[in-house]
Parts: sequence; C-alpha cells; structure tokens
Amino acid sequence: MRTWRAATLVATALLACAGSACRKATPSVVEHVPGPAPQAHPAPELGPQAHLVIRVRERRLYMVDDAPDTPDESFPIAVGREGLETPVGRFQVEEMVEHPDYEKVASGVVIERIPPGPKNPLGERWIGFAHGAGWTIGIHGTPQPDLLGHAVSHGCVRMRNADVIRIYDRVRIGTPVVVEP
Repeated sequence: MRTWRAATLVATALLACAGSACRKATPSVVEHVPGPAPQAHPAPELGPQAHLVIRVRERRLYMVDDAPDTPDESFPIAVGREGLETPVGRFQVEEMVEHPDYEKVASGVVIERIPPGPKNPLGERWIGFAHGAGWTIGIHGTPQPDLLGHAVSHGCVRMRNADVIRIYDRVRIGTPVVVEP
C-alpha cells in the first residue's frame, strides 16, 4: 500500500497541469494526501564517485562511475521543450519509485488515473532529482521511445524503459545529478 501511495503522490505532484507535465504541480493536491509522507524506495549502494550527467543539447544521459571495472554508459533521452526546459545545475537523486502511477489532474481534481503498465506516461521507473514550489523534475521511462532525441517534455528527462531501469538499478538517494546545457 505504501508503494502505491508514494507512486500516486509522485504522479499527482508531477503531472498536475494539463497533459503529461513533469514541470508543475498543484500544491493543494499534495497537501491534502492522507497518511504519512511518501518514503523513498531503497536502492542498491553505489560508490561515492558515481553520478549522472545530463547533456541537454546532446539529448544524452551519462552514467559515470570511477570504479575501474565499471565502464561509463550513455543513453538517448528526451528533454524539456521550449518554455518548460529541463533545469540546468547540480542536483541529487531525491526519490525513487518503481512502477509509478500516473494521475492527470486539472484544477486540483484527478480526472484520470493510469496504473503502471504499457500506457503509463511515466514508464517503469521514476527518479526524482529537482523540485521547487509546485513542480518536480525527474528521469522516467516512456511508452513513446520515438520521441527520444527531442525537446518534448515539461522538464523531465524521458528514457527507454529498459534504460531507465538500468540507471535505477545503479543509483541511490543522494547520487549527484549534473545537468549541463
């Protein structure tokens, strides 16, 4: 039940504006969710030098690990579109959710709920790394991999589901995320 509540809260907070937005949320929805605050999902441990680098112009995410037996990896991504750009800066992984629910919210009311599965816009994993008043940005899967390489999201970083699962399995809460222009 707790995982479902956390995933629902994430989707509600992330996607509160019309469409599948990751940029803005309706704070009143988050403030009125009953029960305890969502708990971060535990993830495997990583060495302290591991981090993610997102290069917005390249439309690539790099998994960088200084361990000699672990090669760096690069993945194609989709990023925020004009006016809803993926924020640039230094962040860290704040939240991790497997099989997140998606809730489309309008004026603080849930108008559609999509459970985990092939039609869920958040894909198989959610890795939240930046937030502010009324918005949250994360790395997540997508059922539309044909959009990778483009600026189409509301600020989030979209990946193939297989790729986001690979990243999810190698990061933990606190992993640095560097977003470069």
